[in-house]
Amino acid sequence: MHHLLEHIDSPSDLRKLLPGELPKLAEELRDFIVDVVSRNEGHLGASLGVVELTIALHYVFDTPDDLLVWDVGHQAYGHKILTGRKAVFHTNRQLNGISGFPKRSESSYDTFGTGHSSTSISAALGMAMASKLHGNHEKNHIAVIGDASIASGMAFEGLNHAGVSDANLLVILNDNAIGIDPSVGALKNYLTAVKQGRNPRQNNMIKSLNFDYSGPVDGHDLGTLISELKRLKHTKGPKFLHVITTKGKGMALAEEHQVKYHAPGKFDKATGLIHPKSEAHLPPKFQDVFGLTILELAKSNPKIIGITPAMPSGSSLKFMMDEMPERAIDVGIAEQHAVTLAAGMATQGMSVFCNIYSTFLQRAYDQVIHDVALQNLPVIFCLDRAGLVGEDGATHHGVFDIAYLRCVPNMILFSPLNEIALRNMMFTAQTGLEHPIAIRYPRGRGVIVDWQQPFEKIEVGKAECIKKGTRHAVLSNGFIGNNVIQALRNIGNPEMFSHYDFSFVKPLDEALLHAIFAGYESVTTVEEGVVSGGFGSAVAEFAARHSYKMDIRLLGLPDAFVEHGTVAQLQQFAGLDVKSLEFTFANY
Repeated sequence: MHHLLEHIDSPSDLRKLLPGELPKLAEELRDFIVDVVSRNEGHLGASLGVVELTIALHYVFDTPDDLLVWDVGHQAYGHKILTGRKAVFHTNRQLNGISGFPKRSESSYDTFGTGHSSTSISAALGMAMASKLHGNHEKNHIAVIGDASIASGMAFEGLNHAGVSDANLLVILNDNAIGIDPSVGALKNYLTAVKQGRNPRQNNMIKSLNFDYSGPVDGHDLGTLISELKRLKHTKGPKFLHVITTKGKGMALAEEHQVKYHAPGKFDKATGLIHPKSEAHLPPKFQDVFGLTILELAKSNPKIIGITPAMPSGSSLKFMMDEMPERAIDVGIAEQHAVTLAAGMATQGMSVFCNIYSTFLQRAYDQVIHDVALQNLPVIFCLDRAGLVGEDGATHHGVFDIAYLRCVPNMILFSPLNEIALRNMMFTAQTGLEHPIAIRYPRGRGVIVDWQQPFEKIEVGKAECIKKGTRHAVLSNGFIGNNVIQALRNIGNPEMFSHYDFSFVKPLDEALLHAIFAGYESVTTVEEGVVSGGFGSAVAEFAARHSYKMDIRLLGLPDAFVEHGTVAQLQQFAGLDVKSLEFTFANY
């Protein structure tokens, strides 16, 4: 069935094909991606949209000697298949399988690890400048970046620098008018005008930055792509090719429903229909609890504003955007701007919920410190995807936020045990806090089906006793506490253990900690984050300050990057799943 693709194990095999055979290869490659992703899940639409571009790049350029960087990496499946990973592509995003993103340790063709957006231009420019210093003036350096990613500040920083260099850099804009959600902003409107021919040629912002600009060209026309790439291969200096593609190309439903088919889960390959999941009587996803709660609160509090950097669907802020578009704002892939925009609004008395994935807030750390915490502005950070996120792996695990936020003065840090606690903390925050707060919650479903209960105000810094025992105290932070609850139910001597929910890492409930250290033989902390600098470290620091000599065990993630796998598999790896916790407690 895939008679051309089955003979291609590297780009050198690809280059043996005649140009007239490449459209057939594109058809086979697209079918291969659909076949595997339909059964194993993954990111679909982005890779389907760049099939022809992927083939053309490896056909024209001398990869891996010429260096190719894929921005974010959602679109790199075809690249992986053509560069020696076809036989193992079925392991994509699975435990001990290949990564869902480009990864330097996986292949020499993956020249730069990506998973967050807007890094490709800077990385490729760095490679190009290094090549020049090595005396190599022939090597090509290509950055493929989407129209949503190029709107980010870091991408503009790279363009600004490249434009005054003589680096042999080619920036390819993969323009499909969508990231995960539809692109937004003035740059999107400009690119739309260019595509539609409504923009005067002399009004070309890329040319104004000193790039050799060409395009827009049809990104699904292999002949045109190859011809233009061959020209650019031998053109020196900074170059920019504007390519128009369709996300989900070749699969009707993926083209029609681009947001849904970004990562659709399992689906029927023949029809494209997503396999329905039985969700009756299941707890909601935490993101939906956030989205529905902020909408409910905003209806009675006109000061509430919601902000997200390009994740309205993923964060479920879309519920509020649909009903209150003037008060729910998608700023595009611009985390730094999102944080400081929230800070500016907070100075004017607005109650701002800034919803950012935990791992993406890392990109705005200076703004958190300088623009929010230093000025003690009560911005409400809602950190989605805190803890282990599963198959997206090391680039997306939200396991550092406790450590990097706990050290920031003025910051309140809260991890809800369940969705009711998330809801109540959101309610409490919008009633008026004197400090910024980060509310961190996991990806996926909670534990309570009937979560829409009347709001209750939470006392900041207060921990709660879940279970009273006699000899050992277990202190958990956040949703992982539900694993502790279950494990303590299953062991043979549950009466020996007390369990405390320390949802607040900062401020800590020090009064309760004094009582715990005075009343038990041992203390164990449990968190779904890195142990270094995390919740357990905070408890150990407290014990050291007050000269408590008790045995303290810190359970959490090791000082290493955690790779991809299911959340259950990764919790087991870290000793945080129910069975592992049972074993730990049973052997006290």
